[in-house]
Amino acid sequence: MRIADINTADLEQLHALSIGVGWPHRGDDWQFAREFGKGVVALDEAGRVMGSAMWFPYGEHFATIGLVITSPRLQAHGTGHWLMDHVLAQLAHRNLGLNATRAARRLYRSLNFTPESVVAQCQGEASLPPEVDIPSGTELRPLDTADLAAIAELDNEAFGADRAALLTRLLPARGFGLTRNGKIAAFSFCRPFGRGHVIGPVVAANDADAIAVIRLHVAEHTGEFLRLDTREKSGAFSDFLSHCGLSVFDTVTTMSRGRPWLSVRESWPSGTPKTYALAGHALG
Repeated sequence: MRIADINTADLEQLHALSIGVGWPHRGDDWQFAREFGKGVVALDEAGRVMGSAMWFPYGEHFATIGLVITSPRLQAHGTGHWLMDHVLAQLAHRNLGLNATRAARRLYRSLNFTPESVVAQCQGEASLPPEVDIPSGTELRPLDTADLAAIAELDNEAFGADRAALLTRLLPARGFGLTRNGKIAAFSFCRPFGRGHVIGPVVAANDADAIAVIRLHVAEHTGEFLRLDTREKSGAFSDFLSHCGLSVFDTVTTMSRGRPWLSVRESWPSGTPKTYALAGHALG
């Protein structure tokens, strides 16, 4: 096999690659990833896509890794390790984060990635959400391009790296911001993905604010397939998802290499913004 830039790969072959391992990505989801991130594919002698790996730089010092896939018949032949070696060579100066499936955790441990947290993939046919009053003294409104600087600052504080470029790409999607004292205190996005729509990223400082910015998304997609990926294991936010029909379908493990990604942030005091829902497994 040989390595090639992922932008040279046929989109239908990338789609077939993810279908082969049971992942829900559509051709449009692959194209979004290619336009925002960087990556490589493994090609066989006939030019067929047999594996992929991508990375998404955030600022100068951090990147997430995702869409690391190998064709099922090659998974026992070291293809994943070979692809990751190539990716890591491009990212030697960065701290790294990823979300590992059960099948991939062993590979990433061998490459010195450290487990940090569990992400629950919550999904299902959305139920009409329960009535919830927005927190006192706040206003809920749609996001627009004028909000980019404010949400990027809030996201940076929660995520730990600059994702302004990603948020710029997401702004055409449906988004809501919760303002308090004239300043955005929480936000959410919802966009087409996989079998339906995915809610994320969601950033807020507490469960009530997080619920407020996702409730309208759930209401707008009641009766449709909806997904949200979260590290929240219990509490009002987790309970709200269950009431909306978004039960835990699967889990992945957040892992890091270099500086710890989440451990410090999760111990911050109450009132600090945090990521309630991921933009996606690959995007963080």
